[in-house]
Parts: sequence; structure tokens; C-alpha cells
Amino acid sequence: MSEVLSRLAQVLEERKNASADSSYVAGLYHKGLDSILKKVAEEAGETLIAAKNGEKSQIVYETADLWFHTLVMLAACDLGPNEVLEELDRRFGLSGIDEKNARGK
Repeated sequence: MSEVLSRLAQVLEERKNASADSSYVAGLYHKGLDSILKKVAEEAGETLIAAKNGEKSQIVYETADLWFHTLVMLAACDLGPNEVLEELDRRFGLSGIDEKNARGK
């Protein structure tokens, strides 16, 4: 796992036990998973719009927001970036068509 993802995952875990008014992330956790999921969906939409508009700096900015909120979602589900990276590593070298067929989709 990259150093940035590792540091961020640690901070997100620490925020789980913080009071809701102490940080933005703690507030998200206290609102519950539905609020976190709505934020991920919102950020996904903003990322799509940025990509459609083609301004590279905006694409990077919105993708960072999307990744951040996705990491919050993972942490809320007691997962972290390492599990996702392990899954990506498992798929490395595997044909996308073969992987899809293995899932039965």
C-alpha cells in the first residue's frame, strides 16, 4: 500500500472514535453509512462531469475527493485500501474477459 494511502487509512480509523464535531470525517461516521454513500455518489458524479469537461486539474481534484470518500466508505465497512489493492493485484495479468466470465456476468 502506498504511504499516502496508509497514512490516510490510519487517520480515518482514528476518526471513527472522535466526536462528531471534532472533524469532517468523524461527522460523516456519526451520520452513518447512508450519508457516506450519498457523498461517494455525489463525488462520483462530480468526477464524471470534470472528465467530460476535460480540465485535467479539475479531474485530478474531483478524483481525489472521490477516492477520499471511497476510503471513508471502506473504513466505515471495516475495510481499507489494502484489501482493494490486493484484489487489484489478484486481477493483474488476468484477462478482463476471463475475470468477468469467472464471476458469471
